[in-house]
Amino acid sequence: MTSSPSDPTLERHFKGHRETVTSVDFSCNMKQIATGSMDSCVMIWNMKPQMRAYRFDGHKDAVMSVQFSPSGHLVASASRDKTVRLWVPSMKAESTAFRAHTATVRSVNFSGDGQSLVTASNDKTIKVWTVHRQKFLFSLNQHINWVRCAKFSPDDRLIVSSSDDKTIKLWDKNSRECIHSFYEHAGYANHVDFHPSGTCIAAASTDNTVKVWDIRSHKMLQHYQVHSGVVNSLSFHPAGNFLITASSDSTVKILDLVEGKLLYTLHGHQGPVTCVAFSRTGEYFASGGSDEQVMVWKSNFDCAEDSDGVRLQHKTTSSLQALPASSTAHPSFYSHPSALRSQASEPSDQFNGQDSHTQSGSHSRATHSQTNRHLSTSTASTHQTQTQGLSQHSPHVQAQSQASDGGVPPGLANTLEHIIGQLDILTQTVSILEQRLTLTEDKLKECLENQMEIGLQLQRREEA
Repeated sequence: MTSSPSDPTLERHFKGHRETVTSVDFSCNMKQIATGSMDSCVMIWNMKPQMRAYRFDGHKDAVMSVQFSPSGHLVASASRDKTVRLWVPSMKAESTAFRAHTATVRSVNFSGDGQSLVTASNDKTIKVWTVHRQKFLFSLNQHINWVRCAKFSPDDRLIVSSSDDKTIKLWDKNSRECIHSFYEHAGYANHVDFHPSGTCIAAASTDNTVKVWDIRSHKMLQHYQVHSGVVNSLSFHPAGNFLITASSDSTVKILDLVEGKLLYTLHGHQGPVTCVAFSRTGEYFASGGSDEQVMVWKSNFDCAEDSDGVRLQHKTTSSLQALPASSTAHPSFYSHPSALRSQASEPSDQFNGQDSHTQSGSHSRATHSQTNRHLSTSTASTHQTQTQGLSQHSPHVQAQSQASDGGVPPGLANTLEHIIGQLDILTQTVSILEQRLTLTEDKLKECLENQMEIGLQLQRREEA
């Protein structure tokens, strides 16, 4: 069987925000994309070209972060207006606000079970909330400057946070204690996230670097110096083999974590790239930038084709190895040889989005010597020469059929997803009704008090 990963291709791009796009996320079924922007709006984009986008105008200031719930039936947003909002991603744009922070809320993240939210704020705190009761639970308070980002671990037991105080802190959610602090010396981390295995974290830093730490040994595993500008965001591929980064140098870069090297550089945005995210399957990824655009790319590089043309996808990397402290320049998780060779493929039509404006993007593949071979794609000229690499698989990386989804019949999976979605919406509706009931009770109480006061006044007059 041969393995020939292909280059990423630009599939769609959306334009509708009026200012910098700050955050992007995919729904679990890949039907919708949520974005936040400095224009104070949350937008929900539909992947089907014929379906229009939804614009949600609830926040009074810039939206700093958005994320779909694991079921895809709720969207959380964090804003400079000091609030967090929960939206039902439909035309009605119903939302409820969470208020507890006293400054800009920079980050919002759902727990894996969808029951909790963690938020990070300029008030120097991290706060945890319940989704269904929509109540603030507790704060984590040891940062001494703005907190940029906070994320749950895959098993929901830990929380990682990054701050302008140049630390990245690891918290135990149950004990609410900081169990370790990683120190940044040259800058601070704009964005931090857990590897899908939960054994390590990656940080996007203002010193133009990306660092990966083992959370058990607390040692740095990898240190990438591939960007020429501040790194604003990153996202792990669900299989754990790749990391995508967004930078103010106007590029998106894809890092091969197994080989410990730069794999691709994507040029599409005009100006800083502010956010990036893989889809839940890793088949797609999206990027947003100061050019007010959202670009959706098809990964391709995470899959290979066998001799029969069957599409295969890499299996999740279950364990990561720490390296000697002396390893500094692009160390890898594994020690195994890999031979790369390039071959030109036939020109192909890479664009299938009907709403793509005349916009050019280019991407390059990095070899062992890190020399880039630039490739360009545009709507005016859809022909593209692809560079493909042939690599030897290590025992740690295996291929499995993409069609395999854990043995759950598609019909049953869709039914369960629908039931979960309906429960989410019911919970949201009940919560809104509870709020209205509370308001009604308050008004009723006020009316009764007024009646009693009027009665007392009449009684005094009669007595007088």
